[in-house]
Amino acid sequence: MNDNKAENMTSTTTGPGAVPADGFDLHITNARVVTPQGVVGGGVAVRGGRIAAVTASGAVPLARRTLDAQGRYLLPGAIDSHVHFRTPGLTYKEDWAHGSRAAAAGGVTTVIDMPNTQPPLTDPGEAEGKAALIDGESLVDYRFHFGVTESTVENLHRLTPREATSVKVFMTGHHTAPHVIRDPLVLDRIFAIAAERGLRLLLHAEDDAVFSLLDGLLGPPAGYGDYEPSRPRSGGIVAAAKVIELVRRHGTSVHVVHVSSAEESELLRAAHHAGLPVTHEVTAHHLSFSADDTQRLGARIRLSPAIRTVADQSRLWRGLVDGAVATIGSDHAPHTIEEKSRSVQDSPPGLPGVQELVTAVFTGMRRRFPEMPLDEVMTRVAGFSSQRPAELFGIAGRKGRVAPGYDADLALFDPEATWIMSAADVHAKCGWSAYEGWTFTGRPDVTVRRGEVIYDGRGHDPVFGTPSGVWLEAEPSVRPVGGAGAAPRADGGETPDASPALV
Repeated sequence: MNDNKAENMTSTTTGPGAVPADGFDLHITNARVVTPQGVVGGGVAVRGGRIAAVTASGAVPLARRTLDAQGRYLLPGAIDSHVHFRTPGLTYKEDWAHGSRAAAAGGVTTVIDMPNTQPPLTDPGEAEGKAALIDGESLVDYRFHFGVTESTVENLHRLTPREATSVKVFMTGHHTAPHVIRDPLVLDRIFAIAAERGLRLLLHAEDDAVFSLLDGLLGPPAGYGDYEPSRPRSGGIVAAAKVIELVRRHGTSVHVVHVSSAEESELLRAAHHAGLPVTHEVTAHHLSFSADDTQRLGARIRLSPAIRTVADQSRLWRGLVDGAVATIGSDHAPHTIEEKSRSVQDSPPGLPGVQELVTAVFTGMRRRFPEMPLDEVMTRVAGFSSQRPAELFGIAGRKGRVAPGYDADLALFDPEATWIMSAADVHAKCGWSAYEGWTFTGRPDVTVRRGEVIYDGRGHDPVFGTPSGVWLEAEPSVRPVGGAGAAPRADGGETPDASPALV
């Protein structure tokens, strides 16, 4: 472990609740601990990579190592359920060594990687090989989303929770997402199999036919002012309506990713309210930037879906704070500067973001909702960045909460830090960030994964731990339609009938 800033201590405790004779492995003290029940002053004791206890303020149990939080918030490590770490086949622009460093520096302790690599992850037998490529390279723990093409749909029958509990479906494509499901009968088949097998579908929900029509009329965009009109909200609205109808037909659980417009968010919220198993994600990018910024920043914030208007941005923020939005994701999708420097027609969409995710969202919340108490802000951040993604993707039995028995995945967050991001701060392999020059509020200073400090940014130079992240086991989080399994929750999500075993 490279946490050379942690201090040893030799104090002991006695009486009821005393620790074992050989003490804890790690004790984090003097923190504002963000628990599922609320924020409490105190600390967390770690033993064997798990949270052994949430300790009272002033407690000084015997521990091999201690870390003084100095009043910072202690959050559950973030779970970024939407990253593209580009392995295999595209590692010239990102790899797990760099991507996981960026994650750790952002307070992220678990990532779930997307399947649109080269080759894509569309055969269950290929998951073991992908995990073998990552083994020994990742600071953070990880899972995979499975992929599907029009010729590999029946592979979904062979998918087990070991490989993935979720399947990414592209309803439109771009440079690094060529496998689009265009045939409505094939899409219907995917929804049907996912419902039967208890799989959650992740949808890039924009309608490819709508965009093809517009391309025939408008041609390719001549400048970045033309980019959003060429990939307008109508594509997302049409696709969201199709998704909701397929959910009604089959009962499939779906999570729509990187929702960009007010209308899409409202439709998906209405479906959830009506009792359909529909949730959605927003990205920090769609919360942070507007279409006006695209004129200024160009390719750096060229995204798919496109960045929308200030009004859309405001509606997504309201959905985040009122609970309509289930999760935040980075859609960390780096490209090289050379790729981003191509013409408007050829520059690929996507940008790095796993390092910036939690800080960008926290900064936005403090500026947009200054009246919200800080404890409430941090509780909400823990919900949509940790607890909800753990529930949706089958790892809620060990990840996503600061509570005894859970993995000691933790982030010390300084809410008062004010700093300007520069290229020198970037740990992603591409070496650039769309947020360069931004003044951020708040920063993860220390990240702990299963009891090991994997990032310590309190000094002049950051210190990273060992790349011993593991491929996680998971439990089904969706009940197969017509079968046994997970029971529906009152909020429209699903929880297992019994908590998954802690392994």
